Amino acid sequence: MAKKNLESWQPGLADFGRDLVDSTFVILDLETSGASPKTGAAITEIGAIKVKGGAEISRFNSLVNPNTSLPAYITELTGINDAMLINQPTINEVLPEFLDFLGAKNDSVLVAHNAPFDLSFLRYSASHTKVKWPGYKVIDTVGFARKVVEKFEVGNYKLSTLAQYFETQTSPSHRAMSDVEATVDIFHKLIERVGTLDIYTLDDLLDYLGDGEKSYFN
Repeated sequence: MAKKNLESWQPGLADFGRDLVDSTFVILDLETSGASPKTGAAITEIGAIKVKGGAEISRFNSLVNPNTSLPAYITELTGINDAMLINQPTINEVLPEFLDFLGAKNDSVLVAHNAPFDLSFLRYSASHTKVKWPGYKVIDTVGFARKVVEKFEVGNYKLSTLAQYFETQTSPSHRAMSDVEATVDIFHKLIERVGTLDIYTLDDLLDYLGDGEKSYFN
């Protein structure tokens, strides 16, 4: 059996139970032209913030030309219009750059509010641009909030509701980066809430959240 070169080998998250404070999370949000990629909707904006130990490391933000006109209700909801997108790069150009930002599948854990929605668009885009989508671990802050915030405290688990409850610095506005900034604050507040539950490592957190919230390994 070949020996690892210990000087060059860099362990990933999968190599050991990394402490939460040493784990890298990428909080992300998409804006889209509709509800599902299977019905022709496409990504119009990607926003993401990479954090570690509660501090921001870097961020990614790009509008995306969906090569189709936006429905009026999407423009009304997000403020994004066709004129803003016409000269923007397509997903074929943006997705490889975004994957470079995310890194290898063991470098970081993805975090999103209503993660199945965002992941469905990203995986669909990858499959249609012949880009391999890595099997990232994914935490859904909707499921996370349901585990640690009682329904009577908030009424519902919408991003805007949780942002108001946790008094986030940024209010979500249906634009990718503002929604990401709010989700970062919410995620950190949720992490604080599990601090008394003997959850110290990433594996502890994923085990606590359970299969329904922790991952989409495609």
